[in-house]
Order: sequence, then structure tokens, then C-alpha cells
Amino acid sequence: MSITGLWVARAFGIVWAVPNTAVGVLAGVVGMAFGARAEWSRRDFALVFHRWPWGPGGAITFGNSILHTGDTLEAECVTYEHRAGRTRHPRIRLGDHERAHVYQYMVLGPLFLPLYLLCGGVSVRNPFERAADRYALTGEGWWPWDGRAGQ
Repeated sequence: MSITGLWVARAFGIVWAVPNTAVGVLAGVVGMAFGARAEWSRRDFALVFHRWPWGPGGAITFGNSILHTGDTLEAECVTYEHRAGRTRHPRIRLGDHERAHVYQYMVLGPLFLPLYLLCGGVSVRNPFERAADRYALTGEGWWPWDGRAGQ
């Protein structure tokens, strides 16, 4: 794909994900009243709200927005399979995992959340989460059904 085609595809993906992004931005703005701070992450292709004050810790992505309870997406974390005791993986960069979800949203737009929930939600069984972990580990394979779901 040409550089121009890539930018057109990205622009379409951003627009397609706007309903989800709006949910994240609204939640992020509410969080700003309680200490969250917003930052555009060019690397992660998202508006990131750091120090988001609610949730169990970590991050959640809505379209091109990320709600993050910590100070930086450079933080390391373990994969879902590692946490579940299925395998031992090296630690991954949280931002890389969340960037995979940004890409998934840009392809699926408003269909992402229903599909994500139908696939098991926040769970090691969810192919969206396994793909995001794979992408964070290898830099490839962010699409949940690319033939490497079990890898």
C-alpha cells in the first residue's frame, strides 16, 4: 500500500472508530476533574488519559482513546496467558498491547465492543486479547483472526 493509501486508510479508521473514541474521551474528560491528564501519543495513535482514577489498574482502549491508571504506557506488564499460568512470556509494553486494540477498533469501528464482549470480554480466552498480547510480544499479528490465534 502506498503512503497516501495508508494515510487514507488510517483517516477512515479514525472516523469509523469515532463513536467508541467519543466514549473514551468523555470518560477521560470526567477523569480529568479527578486528576487525570490527557496526552496525544503519536506512537500509540491515541489520546491517552494518564492517571485515570477508576478501575483495577492498567488500561482500557475505546477507539483512538486510552484510559490508563498509571503515569506512562511505557510500563511493563504480563500477557493474559502468562497471568493465567498457561505459559511464560517476557514482560510486554502496555502501550504496545493497547495500540493493537486501537488498530482493531479502526478496522471494526462500532462493531468492536459487541464482538469483543461476545468473544469473552477481558479474558485469556478472548482472541482480541491474545492478538494484542502477540502484537506486544512480536510487533506483528494484531488482528484476532489472522491464523495465529493459538500462537
